[in-house]
Amino acid sequence: MATMEDVAHKAGVSVSTVSHVINGTRKVRPATVEAVRDAIRKTGYVPNSLAQALAGASTKTIGVAISALTNHYFAETVRVIESECARRGLMIFLADTHDDPDQELRVIKALHQRRVDGIILAPTAGTDRRALDYLKGKGIPSVLVDRIVRGEFDQVGVENTVACRELISHLIGHGHRRIGFVAGAPGISTSIERLEGYRDALHQAGIPFDPTLVCCGESANEPARRAVRELLRLDPRPTAIVASNNLMMIGAMHALRDAGIEVPAGMALVGFDDFDWAELFNPRLTVLAQPLEDIAMKAVELLTRRIARPDDQFEIVRLTPELRIRNSCGCQDQR
Repeated sequence: MATMEDVAHKAGVSVSTVSHVINGTRKVRPATVEAVRDAIRKTGYVPNSLAQALAGASTKTIGVAISALTNHYFAETVRVIESECARRGLMIFLADTHDDPDQELRVIKALHQRRVDGIILAPTAGTDRRALDYLKGKGIPSVLVDRIVRGEFDQVGVENTVACRELISHLIGHGHRRIGFVAGAPGISTSIERLEGYRDALHQAGIPFDPTLVCCGESANEPARRAVRELLRLDPRPTAIVASNNLMMIGAMHALRDAGIEVPAGMALVGFDDFDWAELFNPRLTVLAQPLEDIAMKAVELLTRRIARPDDQFEIVRLTPELRIRNSCGCQDQR
């Protein structure tokens, strides 16, 4: 009886190439595919139908590759993804990309090797698209969350620009004209879009854009703390500060406390992302709250649809954050 080794020898290729042609587990050049098929016909090799069935079978597992799991936003997103997957009879493999392109690619490859049915990914910052190219090249059903990118992928995020414009306009309505903006890590769509919303609100109000009022908090606590300290050194300094994610809000609060500045009497403070104790802080924090449960549930819905119908058109879903007005912006407490 002919073996796979016989086919490989006849076709002049490796055994692994023969396996990829038979099981469709990797793209192979058309000429090589034809050579392998010709060798199968000539040797009379009969592929193991059980092995082929196993190679194409569903594992009922989903890979989730996400950065900064210590961030409440991503941790809550993962919690809902896991809950929704469990409801659908799926289990998840969870990995932290640490917002590093090399680690992101390693994680994606490892999940693929574990034969997950699909992957939910929050892409890393910057222009390194190796992980995305790998997903696309291998035809792995995938959904991107939070950070919207160019390319043919199902994606779920929020409408950052309009929401941030609403937040800044609220501050302008309180009479603020010098508004400091702590931007997120460069190269991330959320950072770009939220800064765009800030500029739009200033433009609509006829307030000139002042680049000295924008600083990078790198989407993290300590960099934001340092950035706010720089804003406080300006003369005149801002009368309001916007932190464009929850970790940077914490850094901003630390910096204001270090400087002995009270909120909102000495500085209005608002942010993007709600978190558990935002209502417990005194004053209570005015924020844009992302619909985390809706984002996570939509991501699972899109992924299961992509797994079932791989040729469907790709869908980009933008959900609307909710402006939760408390009193760190200067409003009266609405409790």
